[in-house]
Amino acid sequence: MASPSINADPQNGPYVLQPWVDSVPLSADGSEDGIKINCVEYFGLWPLCSQLHGNLYVGTSASELLHFFSIPPDPSDKSGRPVFIPASRLSPAFAENTTARPGVQQILLLPRVGKACILCNGTVTFYSLPELSPVFGAKQVKNCGWVGGVDLNEVEQGDGVTNTGETVTVLLSLNRRIQVVKIDEDVRAVKNIDFAGSSLSVRRDSIACVADSKTYALIDVNRQLKIPLMNISSLEENPDSDEFGHVQNIAKDAGRSIARSASSNQNRSQSSSRGHGRSSSLGNTATAVDSPKPDSQGASPRLPPTQTLSPPGQPSSPRPPEEHSSTPPPLDKPLPAPPPSSSPAPRPVIALLRPHIASPTPEEFLLVMGTSPSDPGVGMFINLDGDPTRPTITFDIYPEQVMVDRSSSDDAASTEDEDGYVFASMTKEINGVSRSGVEIQSWSAGNEAHPEKQWLEAGDPDLDGTYGIRTVASSQETQSDEVIEKLSMKKFIPFPSTAESTAPTVSTLKPSDSRTALSIERLSKERELFERDHESQDGESLPEGWEASRAVEGEEFARRLSKSRTRVAVWRGNRIWWAARNPLIVQLDKRLEAARLAGQTEKQDIDKRAIIMVLSVIRDRDPSTELEFTTFGYIQQKAGVILLINLLLSAPDQEFSDEELNALQEVLVESKLDPRVVLSLIPGVRNEIIEGRRGIWIYGGVKELPEAFLESPAFQTLYQGGIRGLQLQTLHFLRRYLQAWRKMKGFGSVSVEPEVFRTVDAALLLVLLELDRHSPKGLGKGGAVRAELGALVDGGMDCFDRAVGLLESYHRFFALSRLYQSRKMSADVLATWKRVLEGEEDDAQELTDGEQRVREYLTKISNQALVQEYGLWLANRNPKLGVQVFAEDKGKSPKFEPTKAVELLRAEAPGAVKYYLEHLVFDKGYETYVNELISYYLEIVIDDLESPTSRERVLAAYTAYKALQSPKPTYRHFLTENAPEDDEVWQSRLRLLQLLGGPHEYDIAAIRERTDSLSDDLLVPETIIIAGRERKHEDALRLLVHKLGDYDTAVSYCLRGGATIYSPIQGRRDSIPEVEQQRRLFQVVLREFLAIDDVSDRVEQTSALLDRFSGWFDIDDVLALIPDRWSVDIIAGFLVGALRRLVQEKNEAMMTRALSGTENLRVSYDLVVKMEEKGATIEKAVGQEASGQE
Repeated sequence: MASPSINADPQNGPYVLQPWVDSVPLSADGSEDGIKINCVEYFGLWPLCSQLHGNLYVGTSASELLHFFSIPPDPSDKSGRPVFIPASRLSPAFAENTTARPGVQQILLLPRVGKACILCNGTVTFYSLPELSPVFGAKQVKNCGWVGGVDLNEVEQGDGVTNTGETVTVLLSLNRRIQVVKIDEDVRAVKNIDFAGSSLSVRRDSIACVADSKTYALIDVNRQLKIPLMNISSLEENPDSDEFGHVQNIAKDAGRSIARSASSNQNRSQSSSRGHGRSSSLGNTATAVDSPKPDSQGASPRLPPTQTLSPPGQPSSPRPPEEHSSTPPPLDKPLPAPPPSSSPAPRPVIALLRPHIASPTPEEFLLVMGTSPSDPGVGMFINLDGDPTRPTITFDIYPEQVMVDRSSSDDAASTEDEDGYVFASMTKEINGVSRSGVEIQSWSAGNEAHPEKQWLEAGDPDLDGTYGIRTVASSQETQSDEVIEKLSMKKFIPFPSTAESTAPTVSTLKPSDSRTALSIERLSKERELFERDHESQDGESLPEGWEASRAVEGEEFARRLSKSRTRVAVWRGNRIWWAARNPLIVQLDKRLEAARLAGQTEKQDIDKRAIIMVLSVIRDRDPSTELEFTTFGYIQQKAGVILLINLLLSAPDQEFSDEELNALQEVLVESKLDPRVVLSLIPGVRNEIIEGRRGIWIYGGVKELPEAFLESPAFQTLYQGGIRGLQLQTLHFLRRYLQAWRKMKGFGSVSVEPEVFRTVDAALLLVLLELDRHSPKGLGKGGAVRAELGALVDGGMDCFDRAVGLLESYHRFFALSRLYQSRKMSADVLATWKRVLEGEEDDAQELTDGEQRVREYLTKISNQALVQEYGLWLANRNPKLGVQVFAEDKGKSPKFEPTKAVELLRAEAPGAVKYYLEHLVFDKGYETYVNELISYYLEIVIDDLESPTSRERVLAAYTAYKALQSPKPTYRHFLTENAPEDDEVWQSRLRLLQLLGGPHEYDIAAIRERTDSLSDDLLVPETIIIAGRERKHEDALRLLVHKLGDYDTAVSYCLRGGATIYSPIQGRRDSIPEVEQQRRLFQVVLREFLAIDDVSDRVEQTSALLDRFSGWFDIDDVLALIPDRWSVDIIAGFLVGALRRLVQEKNEAMMTRALSGTENLRVSYDLVVKMEEKGATIEKAVGQEASGQE
């Protein structure tokens, strides 16, 4: 078996000693030399007397029984320990002829019947509880080595209340038998069990585990059956080894197939069967054996008061338990003298070992075996059938006393399946020094490869003797001062004087830290005012002395959690302690302290593996009590702070893995430790903490760590570096930690939510800004950090004013505008964008296409004044974009009336008026503004033509167009196709031509006046259009043909009757030209074509005109104009067409005449028919009526 590990720290194990009685007066006269405490019992509450709350009984080696009763502690005594004062000092009766006087050996309390059995110097006497008055007429039982065997099942299930008619059965270990005695209002022997020399018995229901000086055995008390078990000493030889593990009938009147002793000469019944194997149950084998019956009266006979319960003839002198042996002689008497050397070697002396029996569960017994008192012992667990139930456990030294305890640190959490502990009192060598103490281990320690044991001792060198241990009758409430100290809520000061006195000022910070310096300076001035203003709005006033009251409340809460109950008494010398369950919080806290080196704050490493092991104890474990719930949070908080400090003090080359950082984050978040405590340890970030009037309250055991760190030189060094001195892994850890905390916003699990989340938001913003400083510039290029920053400001921040200051100090104006948008602060959004667009630098350069963003944002707000202000500002910066604000039809704000918009633009943004007029004229069709818009266009074009370069460019365009070969596009199409998109002058001229040639009414005279200021060669299309409007068609056609060479447009001009040159006029009654006007214009254009300078163009255009539009010309007029030298082929098409028209006209005339004649005949016929139908009528003179008709 692997060697166990000894836990020598009493505070780090499952149990701790708590003072009970500091000095027991072992003698009446004060001379206590040689007197020791033999046994201790305690009964907490006597049901018949509510005044008797605690009764302590102490048996001494001076054959005295001391009775103490408790009084409540003084209210000012925070330890809560009751005070025990002496009530009586009793000397129990015992047989005077006893040679050995060990004193009071046992105190057996029977609270169910209100009695007590006292074993003193081998004599049992009976008393009443709690005052220890003799009962039963001073009956005594002499020659007794042990009194006990009370059914532990009844003890564990009982409530300690005395009930009328209740009976308790006990076992008395006499020299040659075990006597079963029932106690109620009287005491009477029920039966005798043939088991000699018993010295110890423990019973569950009817099954008792008993021991004599050499062996253990199981006995069925009711059926008187026995299963012999193993020897106490493994060196002891068993002469009847075949009897072990087999059921035997030990009733005196029953036959047995297996004799218990070779010296027995009683008659055996031939009908009794052989004993069963080890696996046979006593309950199963008892069916064939009759149990002893009571007498004919149905009750056990009562003894006279003067008669003892011991049978007559038995020795009256009791012996110590180790001398209670059966028929074999004792093995510890003097040995004979050694034989001569030639004689055989003597057999080795086998030391008698004290038997130990305990019952950890209702179905188990624990038996201890060994080889010698100085060698290790072995504990074996068996069930009620004698079969092993679980792996064995070991004791470093064969114990002097053994007991088990299954109590929990919180009784409410105790369950049947909960593991318990085995106590063993012993004296052993530790580091070469003999020390007495109590070895404690789990009774399931046998399942572990390296079981852990606790060594418990008082540490008082003045005490002598070994430790006594016992499970007393009643439990007592105890209080753990360490739990109170650790769990009491204390106010945490994040800005101690030491740290603040060395805080860097603005003047001492490096230039790179100017923003941080400004933050520190501003915070130091604004914190008090901000918190006062905020708290004044809460409507809550704090009463005087509230802080002390809260501290008291926190202490009382911890005091309530610190209470537990125990039944384990430990004594040594004249002192008695409670062995109370050491709360899990104390155990784990000690392990954390052990893992944290004494120089933690001086950049020394810690045992992270040990801390992780502590956390693994509570991981995935659901708390079953309030103390456990608090314990888990406390341990996580303390472990988290230790690991965080280690992270902060780690060397730059010491990187933590992602798993470690994620684990640290998880621990800190799950622990619900106020994040302001965590942030107080972070230089730079700690300045964002908002304490509030109530401050920061945390567990006292946790508070010590950050306070010690803040006052350490290591922190002062770290503090000087500010946030820029933090490692990148620390900043990313803070980012994830604070993000996790923000997710708890609104859940109601944080008592001071406003201050906490204002702090968290500000700290997270600062960390993200610091991390994003070196990210790529531009919108959408910062990665996950910038995305989180955007989400943070978009989602709204509790620390709004502080967030504005931080974003300003880091020159993150685009993020600032998003923060304003989250609050719907439109004016501040636009003002921020305006600052950037006017030259203030945004460090992240996220405001791309800012003017377009302003324009789009203005459509989303309903404040017309704001839209007007920034619409005009935008119109001055970008006229085209700015006028869209005033032209918007789908915005949330009221629409601008065109008249008002034009006035505003004329006054505030003259450069944008033209674009707004274009919107009104071209998009909305408002002809009112056509004339003004034309003036704007003319102004632009004329101003541009003042430049020689522009004039050359215009003339070159004319020349290039005229040089094009037919067929060629119209000059308007040519101009549109060759106009640069970004040339404002060209675009204005195209719009000018569109307006001039359109159906709009405008001031022709004013336009003519403006165009006449330039040469006719520059604005040819404009001059043509104006000439057409002035009915100067000949001039217009002349310019089209000779100046531009735009022959197709000249023909179109004729077809349209001179109304326009580029587009038909829509929606006018006179838009359909007169035929005569068209014919006249065709005559003019024919003459102009015949006057073209280029002969080939002249012939080509004239021939095409006559061919296509021959119907508009008279053949005589054409022949008169065509030069005689031209070939007939040139106008052959025209002539053929003319002849066809003549023939067609002649045929049409003939057809018309014929149709007219036919129509006349039809009309005449219809007239005759009507006249015949009507008949003749006679018209009389005026006043006479017409006579009848024919």
